[in-house]
Amino acid sequence: MKNTRRILALLMITGISLLFAGISGITGWFGWMPRLQLLPAVMALNIGVIIGIVLLTLLLGRIYCSVICPLGVMQDGISHIGVLAKKLRKNNKPYHFRKELKWLRYGVWVLFVAALIAGVQAFVAVLAPYSAYGRIIQSIVHFKAGTVLAAACATLLATGILAWFTGREYCNAICPVGTTLSFFSRFAAFRPVIDADKCKDCRQCEYNCKASCIDVASHSIDYSRCVDCFNCLGHCKFDALHYKFAWGSKAPAKEEDTTGNGRRAFLSAAAIGLGTTALRAQGKKVDGGFASVLPKQAPERETPITPPGSAGVKDFYSKCTACQLCVAVCPNKVLRPSAGLEHLMQPCMSYEDGYCRPECTECSQVCPSGAIIKINREQKTQYHVGTARVNRELCVAEKGTSCGNCARHCPVGAISMVAAADGSGHSIPVVDESVCIGCGACEFLCPSRPISAISVNGRNNHLDS
Repeated sequence: MKNTRRILALLMITGISLLFAGISGITGWFGWMPRLQLLPAVMALNIGVIIGIVLLTLLLGRIYCSVICPLGVMQDGISHIGVLAKKLRKNNKPYHFRKELKWLRYGVWVLFVAALIAGVQAFVAVLAPYSAYGRIIQSIVHFKAGTVLAAACATLLATGILAWFTGREYCNAICPVGTTLSFFSRFAAFRPVIDADKCKDCRQCEYNCKASCIDVASHSIDYSRCVDCFNCLGHCKFDALHYKFAWGSKAPAKEEDTTGNGRRAFLSAAAIGLGTTALRAQGKKVDGGFASVLPKQAPERETPITPPGSAGVKDFYSKCTACQLCVAVCPNKVLRPSAGLEHLMQPCMSYEDGYCRPECTECSQVCPSGAIIKINREQKTQYHVGTARVNRELCVAEKGTSCGNCARHCPVGAISMVAAADGSGHSIPVVDESVCIGCGACEFLCPSRPISAISVNGRNNHLDS
């Protein structure tokens, strides 16, 4: 059982890591994996996945935390190395039973749910485990200074230190998804059970329990914290510990205090769907060319631009969990973390490094939370995510220079070069806003530096009625 769990966990974390690393051509292979994550499933109202995770937890316990959650699997790897290091120092007691930190565990969970309801997105984004893992991989592969890097380093440092020294303390004292699942796992049908008649009190199961939830003194296990790693089963030499059907068996008295939390939490867990989170943008760099040119800067946008496949700005940010998967797979470097506090760490679109090509639908193929629905190339043409506008003071054509770059490269023919009204004989660009889809080709290819003379402002609603 332990080896099977490890193989499944390795497959899951490998697939998700490759997606976050932005490896091209693997979406078809691993694109389904992010959709199995609990918080994105709740945000997308993916009822099938939510019910599946709850039933899986009620049947087998918190196997989700040891197989499906990438942050949990990462902690397993770190804790395993930590245990090996301890044993090299002749420490054969890596862990020991610790009482549940109820004040911290349920305090963080209540704050997390309250933050979702109140819209305090930065707090939610930092604690969401799947999104946190995405930021870690993004920062390793695409190292860029900023809020995302700071949040990723803080998460990696906190989870890494706790995993090395205490195993799964982060999952059982801080992670809100782990706490949510603990409300169900305490009633799991199959679970490790100690046979008190056979137990010789050697404590090997307790010393090797990374969740620190086995109390040999009372022959009890805190199933709300057990993550089904199966380490305990392999270390019992007296056949006193079995993973078996135990539904209906009497729980230890200390667990009964918290069962009321389980009943209340079933309804409260749905509050996760009210959340949204955020991330920060990084706009630098620019086109190459033969001569040194000024890097482009993002213009001030009254309304942020969100990807085709999102119904609108409000809908996108109400569902986005800031996992950075769309940023990772964007081949045109259009998506990046938002710089604004309102949508801290959530993606937005900007066109300093590229534009949203009409044939590309990569972000819609991988979004697990429903913030960007899955669309094809034909459906993408129906989404008008923004509108281009010309700043006459910056446009070189307004000064008499023959240009027309924006009109030549507009994929939908929304820009035309018309004769200037002053009778000078030169042509200036005019945008048909009813046709413009906001792809940003004009903004990206405009020769004006550092701010493009033509820029795209987001639209609140992307689908015309």
